[in-house]
Amino acid sequence: MFVVVGVTGGIAAYKTVHLVRLLVKDGHEVHVVPTEDALRFVGLPTWEAISRHPVTTSVHDDVARVRHVSLGQSADLVIVAPATANTLAKMATGLADDLLGTTLLATTAPVVVAPAMHTEMWRHPATVHNIATLRARGVIMVGPDDGALTGGDSGPGRMSDPEAIFAAALAAVGAAGGDLEGLRVVVSAGGTREPIDPVRFIGNRSSGKQGAAVALAAADRGADVVLLAAHVDDGVLAEASAHQRVRVVRVGTAAELSAAVGEAAQDADAIVMAAAVADYRVADVSAVKLSKDAAPGRGLTLTLVENDDILAGLVESRREGQTIVGFAAETPTENETVLERGRRKAARKGADLLAVNQVGWTTGFEADDNEITLLDARGEVVGTAVGTKRQAADALWDAVVEVRAKMR
Repeated sequence: MFVVVGVTGGIAAYKTVHLVRLLVKDGHEVHVVPTEDALRFVGLPTWEAISRHPVTTSVHDDVARVRHVSLGQSADLVIVAPATANTLAKMATGLADDLLGTTLLATTAPVVVAPAMHTEMWRHPATVHNIATLRARGVIMVGPDDGALTGGDSGPGRMSDPEAIFAAALAAVGAAGGDLEGLRVVVSAGGTREPIDPVRFIGNRSSGKQGAAVALAAADRGADVVLLAAHVDDGVLAEASAHQRVRVVRVGTAAELSAAVGEAAQDADAIVMAAAVADYRVADVSAVKLSKDAAPGRGLTLTLVENDDILAGLVESRREGQTIVGFAAETPTENETVLERGRRKAARKGADLLAVNQVGWTTGFEADDNEITLLDARGEVVGTAVGTKRQAADALWDAVVEVRAKMR
């Protein structure tokens, strides 16, 4: 396969060296097209050595073969990594003032872009608009991830790992429009909150990162997605909410989530319950803020009642051809491993797939990475994933595709 890798002027360019190496080792013919700014981060000899092809940035080189057009015409795949905010703006407006710009305008091949920038730049309305414009044209976005950035900052804007970009790029070529094309998908994300009074609530530490990644992965693979977000920060939702195939619906309590998923599930082909739903709610919610002044030194007793089991309800009321996936965030006990607890839950819930992951003080919730084991309805392991939450999301959808193929 003839692959063009565009590299723009960001510190994450050093990661792209490994991406090019992965492509070359996989047997592809790789031509690197850096911008002038990119060469300030990684030099031309490195790109030529890794790609095994001459590298230039000028539209005036190799004019006899009209290289500024022929690269794009010859490409089976174009990857831009990293893609700076400036590059995204130029792509959205069709500017072609360098070799990478002319290549992008001249190609009809799938284009995969891995954005990288500081969080404020990623969240800026201009960037959000440019991302939406590019998605509408069929450009596939990979990332950015949420994590450490240059200068000690942290947040969404970190370029995805080369392995994730590599996998997404090959999927873009092989999926022929996406293996979830035409499917209607519902995904829940984040943690529900059950009010105690107007000020306080019972909640959990779920950030919604995994659910957002599941929604974005489905949209990138062609599905139309309703993302039910239970107390998820805007930054976590930024990329998903900018996707033309994703509609975000905000919910708060378990009861609100149950009502929203019940409505959205009516015409859904697949439902993924990634939200951390509170098992209990307060029996009598106070209309005013509770104060210890009312009974100093006596403490506070709350009566809790069980919330409805949303996942079990979805399984019970499922329509023919509908695929239902649950999540089980577990901690090991003295008597059971995480996997054993997951198998018990799989038997009890009856979902087509159950994604089991271990959580703790520093794992699972709020983290950027995840480790999941996918169980079928019988409790058999049908897949695993270790890595970023996007990688876990893609592994989940791979399993869903297999389940749905067996249903035909």
